[in-house]
Amino acid sequence: MPELPEVETVRRGLAPVMEGVVIAQADVNRPDLRWPFPENMAARLTGRRILRLGRRSKYILADLDSGETLLVHLGMSGRMLVSGDPLGRFVHDHPAPEKHDHVVLHMESGARITFNDPRRFGAMDLLPSDAPQRHPLLSSLGPEPFSNTFDGPHLADRLKGRKTPIKTALLDQKVVAGLGNIYVCETLFRAGIRPDRRCETLSRKAIEALVPIIRDVLSEAIEAGGSSLKDFRQADGELGYFQHRFDVYGRENDPCHADGCTSAIKRIVQSGRSSFYCPTCQR
Repeated sequence: MPELPEVETVRRGLAPVMEGVVIAQADVNRPDLRWPFPENMAARLTGRRILRLGRRSKYILADLDSGETLLVHLGMSGRMLVSGDPLGRFVHDHPAPEKHDHVVLHMESGARITFNDPRRFGAMDLLPSDAPQRHPLLSSLGPEPFSNTFDGPHLADRLKGRKTPIKTALLDQKVVAGLGNIYVCETLFRAGIRPDRRCETLSRKAIEALVPIIRDVLSEAIEAGGSSLKDFRQADGELGYFQHRFDVYGRENDPCHADGCTSAIKRIVQSGRSSFYCPTCQR
């Protein structure tokens, strides 16, 4: 499932062709994805100008001039692809419709944004722009990793005394929003902490030191266009490249990248998810 860097990469790709532009026509080709679409979604989108394209955790938020916000979640296989961009950033002509093109936004500029989702685990909803935090998908989210409210003291306070493994804690969206399996594994490698180590065994200093590492990992991944493992594509259809820089994720039995380390990367399963780590570099 796309994590924060992938969603932010898509948002940045969409913003130049969506912000400030009117949706001339919205085509909604099925009644639902993971959940039913909101009532009359096509009519509520058609003719509306997109004022701002934002992101909260793993959700894209398009503020409309109607006072509503379109919430988009890519799910496991969802893609938002741009074609026919008059600004010249996307050279792709409009493709022929495909089976899994579930929502298509025809922009007044001539660009087209197609939401394609073969597995249909994605979601779209409309919510009031003046109170997005009340939406069930957003109401319990913790701070954004790049926000001023996410800092060392905040993280240390949230994890103090917890018996849960550190990886599980960092995946808790109430602690910090947007982190997923890939980037937590990479963060813990850089921090030298085993993913199964309990939070209560870590010093406050060690926990606070995770904050700049989390930001560095996410920043590098965004700069690389995210990670493409199976389905993820950027808004122009290109792959992300951060997967070529993984230190541990998906590298079971491969040699550790750390200088002087002769160990191989190990994999364990935590809460049904694979965790990758170096048994020598991470304690």
